[in-house]
Amino acid sequence: MKVNLFPALAVAMTLCLSGHVVAADAVGTLRQADSAIHEAAADSQANINTLDDQNQALLNDYRRRVKETETLRAYNDHVAALVADQKREARSLQSQIDGIQTTAQGVVPLMYKMIDTLDAFVRIDVPFLADERAARVQRLQQVMTEANTSTSEKYRLVLEAYQIENEYGNRIGAYEGTLTMDGEALVVDYFYAGRVAFMAQSLDQSRGWIWDNDARAWRPLESGKMRALSEAIAVARNQAAPDLIKLPVKVIPEVAQ
Repeated sequence: MKVNLFPALAVAMTLCLSGHVVAADAVGTLRQADSAIHEAAADSQANINTLDDQNQALLNDYRRRVKETETLRAYNDHVAALVADQKREARSLQSQIDGIQTTAQGVVPLMYKMIDTLDAFVRIDVPFLADERAARVQRLQQVMTEANTSTSEKYRLVLEAYQIENEYGNRIGAYEGTLTMDGEALVVDYFYAGRVAFMAQSLDQSRGWIWDNDARAWRPLESGKMRALSEAIAVARNQAAPDLIKLPVKVIPEVAQ
């Protein structure tokens, strides 16, 4: 009896081929899964890197803000100290202002008294530079009523006038002016040596006068004193070198002890 093996062999070959197909499909599936895993891992790593960069940026920003906060806190403490000092200074200034207002109430009457005293002194003093000195006193009297001039400035001007009067007693000077003698107006050269001597000389140097403050009058000057007076006037005007000047002066008697 003959057995037909072809169908069985065909079935076996079919099964074998089917196994190879199934195995190939499994390998392909595994490869696809592995590729997907690698892609997912790469995506995950990329996300991790992005998150790490973001975290680092946030950390750096946090550190920067902390540093700025510390700087601002130090600056605020500094400003607070300045404000506190300014408040103390403002209170001190206000206290000084209140004191000045109180002091001014006493200083203003004192200044009026000083001006009156200066006016009386100029009137009875040796009358050199009489117009200039009288105008200075008049200016002080005027400035006392000026609202736009501060009390301190008024006081400075009064003290300045006293200083100028004091300096007159330590210097010599000469200037041209008019002298009225016996109803005649003469142009003369005036000369003063402090408050010790006050004289006048005609421009032609032919006549001279000396002031007698006790009599409040001019006295004729001896002709022999004309040259000395001319030399004194030249020295006062820096027209001659300083030299010993011999001029008549009034001798003040000693007070009896």
